[in-house]
Amino acid sequence: MSTTRTMTAVAAVLLLAAGAAAAQDKFPAKPIRMLVPFSAGSQTDIFARMIGQKMYEHWNEQVVVDNRPSAGGTVASQMMLGSNPDGYTLMLVSAGHAVNATLYTKLPYDTVKDFAGVSQVASVPDVLVVAPSLGVRSVKELIALAKAKPGQLNFGSAGIGSGTHINGEQFNLEAGIKLVHVPYKGTPEALTDTMAGRVQCFFSPIVPALPFVKDGRLLALAVSTAKRSPVLPDVPTVAEAAIPRFEFDLWFGILAPRKTPRPVVDLLSREVARILALPDIKERMQNYGAVAKASTPEQFDAFIKSEVAKLGKVVKASGAKAD
Repeated sequence: MSTTRTMTAVAAVLLLAAGAAAAQDKFPAKPIRMLVPFSAGSQTDIFARMIGQKMYEHWNEQVVVDNRPSAGGTVASQMMLGSNPDGYTLMLVSAGHAVNATLYTKLPYDTVKDFAGVSQVASVPDVLVVAPSLGVRSVKELIALAKAKPGQLNFGSAGIGSGTHINGEQFNLEAGIKLVHVPYKGTPEALTDTMAGRVQCFFSPIVPALPFVKDGRLLALAVSTAKRSPVLPDVPTVAEAAIPRFEFDLWFGILAPRKTPRPVVDLLSREVARILALPDIKERMQNYGAVAKASTPEQFDAFIKSEVAKLGKVVKASGAKAD
């Protein structure tokens, strides 16, 4: 190749690179679609709309929340991976995204390799609740009762593969007990039957359980995260109460397709971190029992990989399957 042709080729590459950089500098230049794997009004949906509104206020580009509630989030995941990896299609997921890697026998995607983490969004504990009539006042007493009556006590959940289900199975595994899983259509039904004594315990999302804890119809024994919840500051963690290092975090975060340009992913991550640091967002998150929690893309990628491994062991030990 002649020197002239070489210089022309180099110039073309530099021009393309400059054009790509300029396009990224203008990001976003059109509306962003935020896929949500669950229905409108779900916690995932609420967080997506919170963040989307703040992005719009900052960038003056709409963030359109697109609810695709089907197959535990796998349909939304497929949709995102079929989109152009340009940063204009994102997805807000929960811990169920990591659970699905083992819960489903065959997924049409790789949970770790096919997605790019943008940022974690929130950390949300479940609260272990029992009816006062059960006669236990602590996690240790519940474990002792379960060991004295193996296979005779039940735990409720909001459905097979839900965070409330996997939390209960992790509790079984780490406590060395066998509470029998009873899946319900959702959290309200599981709470009702826990209060009635038809199931003995339930790792409930905090906000729906809070009114019943406050009026004494349910006892809050512990929260599932590594730190206490600001909503229930006097309730210990499971780790404090009985099982050292126990932690189940019903986390939420934002993903992009893996081939999304890194400068765009980094820009989105910085924007999410800015939003989560806003006092009104922190307050609104706390109202939903959540703690705002940002991360770098690298941190979120590593976290998801660790969650797939950790929660996969729980799913396998429980024998749970979604297909």
